[in-house]
Amino acid sequence: MPLPRILKHQDSVVLCHNLLPEKVLLKSAVSEKMLKPTGRIVGIIKRNWRPYCGMLSKSDIKESRRHLFTPADKRIPRIRIETRQASTLEGRRIIVAVDGWPRSSRYPNGHFVKNLGEVGDKETETEVLLLEHDVPHQPFSQAVLGFLPKMPWSITEQDMENREDLRHLCVCSVDPPGCTDIDDALHCRELKNGNLEVFVLINSISTFTQLSMLASFYFYLFKVGVHIADVSHFIRPGNALDQESARRGTTVYLCEKRIDMVPELLSSNLCSLRSNVDRLAFSCIWEMNDNAEILKTRFTKSVINSKASLTYAEAQMRIDSATMNDNITTSLRGLNKLAKILKKRRIEKGALTLSSPEVRFHMDSETHDPIDLQTKELRETNSMVEEFMLLANISVAKKIHEEFSEHALLRKHPAPPPSNYEILVKAAKSKNLEIKTDTAKSLADSLDRADSPIFPYLNTLLRILATRCMMQAVYFCSGMDNDFHHYGLASPIYTHFTSPIRRYADIIVHRLLAVAIGADCTYPELTDKHKLADLCKNLNFRHKMAQYAQRASVAFHTQLFFKSKGIVSEEAYILFVKKNAIVVLIPKYGLEGTVFFEEKDKPKPRLIYDDEVPSLKIEDTVFHIFDKVKVKIMLDSSNLQHQKIRMSLVEPQIPGISVPPDTSNTDMNEPERKKKKLQK
Repeated sequence: MPLPRILKHQDSVVLCHNLLPEKVLLKSAVSEKMLKPTGRIVGIIKRNWRPYCGMLSKSDIKESRRHLFTPADKRIPRIRIETRQASTLEGRRIIVAVDGWPRSSRYPNGHFVKNLGEVGDKETETEVLLLEHDVPHQPFSQAVLGFLPKMPWSITEQDMENREDLRHLCVCSVDPPGCTDIDDALHCRELKNGNLEVFVLINSISTFTQLSMLASFYFYLFKVGVHIADVSHFIRPGNALDQESARRGTTVYLCEKRIDMVPELLSSNLCSLRSNVDRLAFSCIWEMNDNAEILKTRFTKSVINSKASLTYAEAQMRIDSATMNDNITTSLRGLNKLAKILKKRRIEKGALTLSSPEVRFHMDSETHDPIDLQTKELRETNSMVEEFMLLANISVAKKIHEEFSEHALLRKHPAPPPSNYEILVKAAKSKNLEIKTDTAKSLADSLDRADSPIFPYLNTLLRILATRCMMQAVYFCSGMDNDFHHYGLASPIYTHFTSPIRRYADIIVHRLLAVAIGADCTYPELTDKHKLADLCKNLNFRHKMAQYAQRASVAFHTQLFFKSKGIVSEEAYILFVKKNAIVVLIPKYGLEGTVFFEEKDKPKPRLIYDDEVPSLKIEDTVFHIFDKVKVKIMLDSSNLQHQKIRMSLVEPQIPGISVPPDTSNTDMNEPERKKKKLQK
């Protein structure tokens, strides 16, 4: 038998045997892709128990001190605790810690730790999702705050060492509305001596005749800058502020709350590139021709003074305006023109344009409850900012890898295994479309061609499905890996440089770049690839947990929205078919849910599932992926701890399966809803 291996499980570190020998003789009836590695646990080395959030299930025995605690995480078993506060804790969210699990007991034993608050309360539920996703959210300690600059703060002569003064440039920022942690700003200006600069660049042309022939052409040259908050100036290596930022790893954005990676004095003030104030920055500056080809790249620490803090909508309005021609607007138009060329070139190289429905909640100004739910609108300016952030990240990645081939912190996106694409290929085939997945370029081209004049939303659905096939992008140390490729961006090398206020990875990249250009000194941990690899492991975990917490926050606020809205019926498209259900997407709300066709205490319908097509036949009705249906949406509050959005089929009509539509609240406008609420 092979030697046991140590594997990490969510709640334990276990010792297991590999049951598959290294060489497996395949039987003719079994395909190789069906084989999966298997094993059995032979010992538990360490319990990875943590405090759990959940609710108390009070014992039916009067005066009993022993009760069962039901964790919010359904994967965790119920825990037996002893408490005299059962009557007080009933209907509340509480925290319980595990003490042990006797061999003879059905349940582990634990003890009550903390009362979080009433179930359903927004503050309480937010606290639960942060704890359950291991998001550090405690207030910053005095030891951390002690390393912040003393106020009032201003730029000194010492700060200006190894730093360029770029305050004369017409720099502006473009962000979502309400953004206070402004990481990045941009500028673009046309060089007046475009002809002369081009002739200097093409100095291989020497004869007067050749020069005269070229003189009839006018070359437009642009100087474009991406200016990023210089957070590494304020957070020095190894101090308490640096250690806490590294531990948190990322800022977490919830629907109504932001959990900062760095203290607010930095995130929303001294590091934020707000308009009309001097700010320290790290600048990436290119000289480009009018075909967005980079002629020269340089990096410098700088001081900037942003001339405007714009939203995406405000920037778009300036670009589209026929009357505005000020410096800021001219700069934005130049950036937008170049960004379109950059994006087109990226896509031609095989970069993927995928889709994922994002939602925005509109909150009641008094109650702060969600009163409207809409998918986010994307404008040209969103793409404009994205293109230059991508270009800056790629430019910096090349520079730090040139200087630190073994110690560069990079980001890669692995190519998905072919099996990941099976559902996408089958779904497209059901609509007589072919999706090729052998390379990112072939996938991108296939998605571009997959269009239907009679079904415009089909391409969006295919891109959403393609997004589900992707692998997770991860941080890594260049000296510990030899595959740098970013599959989604079709880039041979990539990193994160543009968001140091909200990502610790970017702070490390800033430090590497500063050393590379001689603007700062190195330190031992920065050139220790093993320590960088450990740091990347934590950053990847924190990034993943932040994503899960954000989704949980959206799910909770969606429940609040439908709790006040009542039952509604909406059109939806099928994303997946399963053996007893269909998974649908409702474009109006960017909401995804499952419609089940088998329920307890109800006669089972005749279901025929075909994995090849794929399709699900219910009685005489066949459902395929991307079919249009109508569903009823309602909040199921039968389980107080695990409330969920429930969906039922309205159309097509299937006797015994479909339900009648209930539109009692669908057409009620907001004033009428408030009036009805007050009457209650």
